Amino acid sequence: MRRITRIATVGVASAALALSATACGGKTSSSAGSDSDGDKAAIAYDIGGRGDQSFNDAAYAGLSKAQKDLGIEGKEAEPSDGESDADKVQRLTELARAGNNPVIGVGFAYAPAIKKVAPKFPDTTFGIIDDSSVTGKNIANMVFNEEQGSYLAGVAAAKVSKSKVVGFIGGVETPLIKKFEAGYVQGVKDTDPSVNVLPQYLTQPPNFDGFSKPDLGKAAAQGQLDKKADVVYSAAGLAGSGAIEAVSKAGKWNIGVDSDQYNQEGLANYKESILTSVTKDVSDAVFNLIKSVKDGKPQTGEIRYGLDKDGVALSTSNPAFTKMTDVIAAVDKAKQDIIDGKITVKTAP
Repeated sequence: MRRITRIATVGVASAALALSATACGGKTSSSAGSDSDGDKAAIAYDIGGRGDQSFNDAAYAGLSKAQKDLGIEGKEAEPSDGESDADKVQRLTELARAGNNPVIGVGFAYAPAIKKVAPKFPDTTFGIIDDSSVTGKNIANMVFNEEQGSYLAGVAAAKVSKSKVVGFIGGVETPLIKKFEAGYVQGVKDTDPSVNVLPQYLTQPPNFDGFSKPDLGKAAAQGQLDKKADVVYSAAGLAGSGAIEAVSKAGKWNIGVDSDQYNQEGLANYKESILTSVTKDVSDAVFNLIKSVKDGKPQTGEIRYGLDKDGVALSTSNPAFTKMTDVIAAVDKAKQDIIDGKITVKTAP
């Protein structure tokens, strides 16, 4: 088994520029110096880094699986506070120069940097999760139908709510997180129109603290609890852990996101409150890309994961959830109706 190495780079400006700015300049290079033999792979984390109990940890699980099953050497690159697109360009360039193949950017914020770096390393496959805007012959876009999984969460929330008030907390108001809101609200309303949904975002671009500061999530959840919400769905990365804590202490239901948060070690004290989670199979997406490169048939273009391929799902780890037979039946029916095309889930509120 080969080791996983973690590295960090120093940022110099706001991470929010990753959405609005075009990629900044950086030293150019070619793939001529690459020493990749298909046995080295790297992931560059999104805001919050490894340990967020959610999105980044799911990506790490895929790298770890590749390390164990494929014998590859894995490298991790952590983000830093206040970093710019130029920092991401530098990070990806260094990872590619070191012979890592593939190099995977975890999150849409890496799109400008991958657009800049990928053409300079044509023999290296670059993966990006949650973005299809940047394309190229050596770019794999791993995207998910988050709205579909969120619809199922809405069905479950509407069925278990006793107060007829449920909450949604989005980390940062971006098109991606609005997909979570849209599916959730539609699922709630299709199941029980009398249930009131309270949507709330922690920050607005260019402020991305809503993905990284648990205190923001805790305060938002407390506000929703004060308005009688008894189910809260948080799509907020590391900030969501604060919401989970507040909801748990109030004795109400949480719905987690990205990873099966019931099984996340860092949330063990609150697990009984986590009814279910909307999972994205980021782990398999990362593993599959690494394996494709090692096999000499690298994936490229859009690789979409939806309910039909179990790319998004509703977790059933909490025994309390699986005992709710009427809720499970409603969720299963909604899932099949989406797969069969009887229900079209909105991607915007």
